[in-house]
Amino acid sequence: MAEVTSAMVKDLREKTGAGMMDCKKALVESDGDAERAVTWLREKGLATAGKKAGRSATEGAVGSYIHLGGKIGVLVEVNCETDFTARNEKFQALVKDVAMQIAWSNPRWVRREDVPAEEVEKEKGTERAKLRNEGKPEAMLDRILPGKMEKYFQREVLLEQAFFRDPEGKRSVQDEINAAVALIGENIQVRRFTRYALGEGLKKEQKDFAAEVSAAVTGQK
Repeated sequence: MAEVTSAMVKDLREKTGAGMMDCKKALVESDGDAERAVTWLREKGLATAGKKAGRSATEGAVGSYIHLGGKIGVLVEVNCETDFTARNEKFQALVKDVAMQIAWSNPRWVRREDVPAEEVEKEKGTERAKLRNEGKPEAMLDRILPGKMEKYFQREVLLEQAFFRDPEGKRSVQDEINAAVALIGENIQVRRFTRYALGEGLKKEQKDFAAEVSAAVTGQK
């Protein structure tokens, strides 16, 4: 049986909001496998983040973040259950962190369910083509593709991205929200966001610096 450390228990508690003893038992029952432990807690109804997810969250805040001297800007709506929590410093800090995450990692969607089916199929087609170009056997493609798609979702979906404040890159944005749910005791949901980048979508004029210098010199003669 795998050793269950206090760090493993702490990490599981932050992910699920379950009690310390329940987390330890879940890890013991799951032989130290964190993902199986999460499933075990959910099946037992002990993952508080999951319990609170169904509760109405109509309060909250619209947070903003401006980065790089005004070259990137973000607006994000994060919902909670009460106005009291919306004014809570820890909730406000979470909103700010989510806005900074969006500025830093440029996600396209909030959650996996938001990704249009045609986008998923398009990405699958792209990955299949890459694998074929790499010489992978056709029979292997369906076994490799799920892993490629997981990486795609972790790159493009906000809640599945690695949280920018975690130096090891092991905690996702959803893990951070779950930890806040456990701490604050309310359902917290990211509803929507908008990210602006200066000049995005505009075609910039390409200047020939050498030609400009030559013209300037000629004009001085």
